[in-house]
Amino acid sequence: MKRTKIPALLLAVAMILSLAACGGNGGGSMSSGAASSSEEEATPAAYSIAALKGPTAMGLVKLMKDAESGEGLTNEYTFSLAASADEVTPKLIQGELDMACVPANLAAVLYQKTQGQIETLAVNTLGVLYIVENGNAVQSVSDLRGMTIVAAGKGSTPEYALRYLLSENGVDPDKDVTIDWKSEHSECVAALASGEATVALLPQPFVTVAQNKLSDLRVALDLTEEWDKLDNGCSLITGVIVARREVVDANPAAVKVFLKDYAASVDWVNGNVTDAAQLIGDYDIVDAAVAEKALPACNIVCLTGTEMHDKLSGYLSVLFDQNPQSVGGALPEDDFYFGA
Repeated sequence: MKRTKIPALLLAVAMILSLAACGGNGGGSMSSGAASSSEEEATPAAYSIAALKGPTAMGLVKLMKDAESGEGLTNEYTFSLAASADEVTPKLIQGELDMACVPANLAAVLYQKTQGQIETLAVNTLGVLYIVENGNAVQSVSDLRGMTIVAAGKGSTPEYALRYLLSENGVDPDKDVTIDWKSEHSECVAALASGEATVALLPQPFVTVAQNKLSDLRVALDLTEEWDKLDNGCSLITGVIVARREVVDANPAAVKVFLKDYAASVDWVNGNVTDAAQLIGDYDIVDAAVAEKALPACNIVCLTGTEMHDKLSGYLSVLFDQNPQSVGGALPEDDFYFGA
């Protein structure tokens, strides 16, 4: 993992604060979540945090930048970036990391694997999946019937989301479509570029990368919008930030300070796309030019408390109904959701 060592300034006096929880949508608006309305004494803490290169790290960049100086921050933060969850999860389980941004279903798997020692602090990314097409045949999910879709992410969120949406729209994912699974999203882009495929399932920022190569490629379906049309009481969710329960229990007030800092960073990123894209490029998360085009479609959020619980638990239930092992074999208990 690439590690950015960040010095911090620990305040010598306790801070009295009232934490407003973070929430919102991909446009950057923040709604109230479930944070304590009473004032709590927060003792500064030092946290080691990892994120994956891509949308789930984008909302952190302002906080990463601020933490380089430590000015205005109560806590000390050390950030690291990784290319895949496989680099992050062992370090989290072994206690080398305090917090990590991970795929939503992986958080549930880790909760089961550690016998409840992983706690979710916030949803940080809603859906980032799109159906793209070289053509104009796909105007609805049902239009995918009879088509071949190239996709990557078999056995993870892309497969579960696609199969669920197909089924809910009357399309049998095993009989009515052909899903050509690739090992990486870049292979899907290559298949589109070569003409091997005309329809693909891609996440941002790969949608933007593909459109930069293929000027006629269009977004045919936003899977987040299609999910919301089902009005099933939950949201399509890509990523969350989790912490070790030991870390949370040691200083819950400091964790709430972190969530306040995180919310402010997300709000800034969504409200300052050009500047945020430059930071994203500077931290080698995604190329700055790609990030600037992709950010509005990346659904960067910070949902906590009851709102997080309701949306995430509903989403995990959908995955569980499709494949119990996708969430670790059982749905998490309420202690999986911090502040809910």
